[in-house]
Amino acid sequence: MKAPLCDLLGIKYPIIMAPMFLVTNKEMIISAAETGIAGCIPALNFRTIEDLDQGLKDIKAKTNKPFGVNLIVNKSNIHAKKQLHKCLDHGVNFFITSLGSPEEVIKESKKLGIKVFCDVIDEAYAKKVEDMGADGVIAVNNGAGGHLGNIPASVLVPTLKKACKIPVISAGGVGSGEGILSMLALGADGLSIGSPFIATKESGVSEDYKKACIDFGAEDIVVTTKLSGSRCTVINTPYVKKIGTDQNFIESFLNQNKQMKKYAKMLTYYKGMKLLDKAAFGATYKSVWCAGSSIEFTNDLKTIPEIVQKLDAEFLIAKENFLKRLG
Repeated sequence: MKAPLCDLLGIKYPIIMAPMFLVTNKEMIISAAETGIAGCIPALNFRTIEDLDQGLKDIKAKTNKPFGVNLIVNKSNIHAKKQLHKCLDHGVNFFITSLGSPEEVIKESKKLGIKVFCDVIDEAYAKKVEDMGADGVIAVNNGAGGHLGNIPASVLVPTLKKACKIPVISAGGVGSGEGILSMLALGADGLSIGSPFIATKESGVSEDYKKACIDFGAEDIVVTTKLSGSRCTVINTPYVKKIGTDQNFIESFLNQNKQMKKYAKMLTYYKGMKLLDKAAFGATYKSVWCAGSSIEFTNDLKTIPEIVQKLDAEFLIAKENFLKRLG
């Protein structure tokens, strides 16, 4: 299972364990690194800059293998600059940037030789970040878990490979060795895989969340706008069916007016406005579970090394069978 991402990051397998909001933790990053893939953790999974500082220290104390940090780089993340410089101080191996301009991250990282990969969903933005000096793009397709793109991998990967000279890492819809082979055959230089790692022993999410990833499948993944206003894939649990997937009037109004949302939350908490609470804040990342269609391949609770070994074995069989068919 070789691809350019292996040499780019110094890893055994061309896989980045995708950064998952409120899912990825230190234990997952350490296990991924020691297994031969590169884990990436959202900076926002640490509540404070002090927590981020300690978290990076803890990871580096347990592994000297490559790992990365995901930074939200738009105005919604008021701690972005502090997070960036704390990560630079610790010498993380790479960044994945999301939702905004990565210009400052690229500029500061280049001084230290740190790689920067940028989430993109189309050719136009991919060429923009390439011009800024990005080391690669994360091609987020319409099969991705959480926030997703609009274009299928079968179109997006070849399109970006033709348009850009930097590596293209496919993100979304892969949870098997056969899927890895298909992405590499399309020209992907590596893969970003997230959902198959939710139901792992290292993961810190609730047992109910893990069980849902095991019990539900690809047909149970739906798109909702209730979490952030943007399209996001979640597991269609009975709770999601109850609250629906489209924003109601109150949610839509509050998402368009961040100041109003702030005051509405204050009223909810301090005045006991249960009706508003139910209408506008019923969907949270704790009650609604993000995942992609690749949970189809999650059948039981495993460790991260066991999942990687399974992917590798499936890949080798798929490759052998494909070569046989070619004669």
